[in-house]
Amino acid sequence: MSADVQLEDIGVRFGDFVAVRDASVTVKGGEFFSFLGPSGCGKTTLLRTISGFQTPSTGRVLIDGRDMAGTGPNQRPTALIFQNLALFPLMTVWENISFALEVKGIGKQERRRRADELLGLVALPGEAEKMVDELSGGQKQRVAVARALCAEPEVLLLDEPLSALDLKLRQRMRTELRAIQQRAGITFIYITHDQGEALTMSDRVAVMRQGVIEQVADGTTVYDHPETAFVASFVGENNAFSGRVVDRQEDVVSVETSTGVFRCRTSGSESLSTGDDALVFVRPESLTFSDVGRSDNLLKVRLTNQEFEGHFWHLVLKTTDGSPIRMSVVNDATSRAHQIDSEVTIGFDIAGAIALPSGALAAQQGPRMRGN
Repeated sequence: MSADVQLEDIGVRFGDFVAVRDASVTVKGGEFFSFLGPSGCGKTTLLRTISGFQTPSTGRVLIDGRDMAGTGPNQRPTALIFQNLALFPLMTVWENISFALEVKGIGKQERRRRADELLGLVALPGEAEKMVDELSGGQKQRVAVARALCAEPEVLLLDEPLSALDLKLRQRMRTELRAIQQRAGITFIYITHDQGEALTMSDRVAVMRQGVIEQVADGTTVYDHPETAFVASFVGENNAFSGRVVDRQEDVVSVETSTGVFRCRTSGSESLSTGDDALVFVRPESLTFSDVGRSDNLLKVRLTNQEFEGHFWHLVLKTTDGSPIRMSVVNDATSRAHQIDSEVTIGFDIAGAIALPSGALAAQQGPRMRGN
């Protein structure tokens, strides 16, 4: 059984510090929903508020339509998996999984039956008698999920559970967690700063900055159609050109920057008008080597560095005013290393760039080219 989770105008304050500000979102029953953002953005505070470990300063939490005000963590239809997993080292796998049932006084035979059932769900059949320290990192993750599911929650809350794993194991566990969620059929609410995790596993993602939810959408929409400068710069990699809107024709604007006048799409809103300050975002994979007339926007650049990463060549280029640009080229039968310090022309189409109102960028934002 799964449940909707509604956050209505949630605010959380610690003295003068505002950790979460006016957060409102509805997570649908059976959805895999992620809160994505940098450290300190308020995402874990929101998770603790849903679970009952943190009381909101304002607003309310509803689970399956029931107001959770005054309802403690152990009375809510939720289970929480922490970053450190908190497995019991002196218990076997099946004893760990069925611990909640033991607390309720359920007999050993039924506890073992339920543990074996959940081990099948998380793809660990035959591991019931092992001790926790005999398991790999990925297996421990799945045991923690099975233990949480044993309590039969309507909502499973996960606080960056993959953060301690190495890259390849994290990538494999993304697929595993998503498959477990679909088999279990309950609501998953996932906290992460890792964009790859959020985009690959989630039905929808809420991107947060400084306690504020900036955008809620599916992963493709967040990546291709960001609504704010922060979302555009935080999710994936982007080149950002700062300038001023000099023309607008429906959903296409022309933005004058120090590198040139670029024509690009907007978010579809009426938020940009002629004369407004704007940021033009172009993803590295949207840039191509081009001749005059083959792209809507052209730049003359000099190649300063290149990195080979198997499937991609990652190039670092500089514009005529010395501003850096990153470009990604797929490694196929026609790709090759390019001459360092060579001058080339690159381009991008209107659809390959988006103009947004000037605003805060993510801390690790790449090259930003300033206008006049």
